[in-house]
Amino acid sequence: MIKKDIYQPKFRTFLLIWSTQLLSMLGSEMTDFAITLWAWNITGKATSLSLILLFNQLPRLITTLFAGIIVDRYNRKLLMILGDAASGISTIIIFLLYLTNHLEIWHIYASAAILGPFRHLQYFAFSTSISQVVPKQHYTRAVVMSEHIGQFSSNIIAPGLAGALYYVIGLQGILSFDIVTFILAIAAICIVHIPQPIPSETDLKSAKIWQDLTFGFRYIIKSTGLLNLLLFLFIFHSIDSIIFGIHSSFLLARSGSNPAVFASIQSAIGLGGLVGALGLSVWGGLKPRIHGLLLGIILHYSIMMVFSLATLPAIWMITSFLASVFWPWVSSSNQVIWLSKVPPNVQGRVFTTRYLFTLIASPLGLAIAGPLADDFFRPAMMPKGSLAPIFGSLLGTGSSSGMALQYALFCFLGVLLGLAGYAWRRLRNVESIVPDYDAGE
Repeated sequence: MIKKDIYQPKFRTFLLIWSTQLLSMLGSEMTDFAITLWAWNITGKATSLSLILLFNQLPRLITTLFAGIIVDRYNRKLLMILGDAASGISTIIIFLLYLTNHLEIWHIYASAAILGPFRHLQYFAFSTSISQVVPKQHYTRAVVMSEHIGQFSSNIIAPGLAGALYYVIGLQGILSFDIVTFILAIAAICIVHIPQPIPSETDLKSAKIWQDLTFGFRYIIKSTGLLNLLLFLFIFHSIDSIIFGIHSSFLLARSGSNPAVFASIQSAIGLGGLVGALGLSVWGGLKPRIHGLLLGIILHYSIMMVFSLATLPAIWMITSFLASVFWPWVSSSNQVIWLSKVPPNVQGRVFTTRYLFTLIASPLGLAIAGPLADDFFRPAMMPKGSLAPIFGSLLGTGSSSGMALQYALFCFLGVLLGLAGYAWRRLRNVESIVPDYDAGE
């Protein structure tokens, strides 16, 4: 029965889009890895790398206000093409600037700021199309494939390839490969049919722009369960963005700027995530889904605490692999809850409201992650620093010890958040409080 469903025409459409997007993602990950090395070699500061992430997130705050309306009302296939095309053009511009020796760090910031909204629109167009091209019993598999298997597969291959090729074909060679993958992704989307959801009678009426902008928030606030889940996600992303903001800088600083170690850790993260995603796609995940979300957070950050305390590359690889196995539990469980509870014809507006709140949290975390590492934790963990007498015996003293302490402390907060989720009754029971959108059918 499963095989029959998977090879239905609609699911084949999903597989074609997913496979070409996977190739495009590989090119993008290679580019991101190469640019991270380039930026670190030029500046040597955690703030520079966290700012790239910050400039990618900030413009999305404004875009997210309108993204739901656009995705619900306009052709999602064209939006996906637009997202891929914008990414390709951005890569071409960086490629030309690099070839003419004019590429500077602010160009990367500008590119991230401009490209962020287009990638955002493409993500929403694709994620809200899943319920139109995939049978409901395979939502988990489709979400795992689109948000985890693709991402983690590219994370396995991209760092090793980019790290090896960076000193052979240079940044320009990696950018060239990225451009080719965007072309293939656009071609695949052009030849498939992506159904549009049928709008309700209310959607067909000419609603005021303010009503459309606030629809998602009004929808969520009426549902106590979804509102509590949204508040939990806001706190979660605030913590995670501070960890994510210093992740690359932490590895490069702790390994002595060794690109081979950096690449091997990133590949281990990708491999762990892929193993977790594949296992989840076969297993189907915990039910109720909220257990997958909360247990995934607890297990992931518990292991990442060990990762942050280690100094040997072998331990980093093992712990990052193990922690990443549980990451698909977190986001796929969350996404399946929303897909099951929100009707397809309003998913664009509701999902963008959800992302708006997580996006507000992420820039706040990214904005303080780098300065916190460079200006507080780093000097505090130097030999004569204020925190060195307390944590020096555990983490050592020096320029990289501060980031190790910051990483460990926020991972500990992540564990506490997951445990607190079980004491949060309306969050713990969200799936029984909120009925499935098709429960009456």
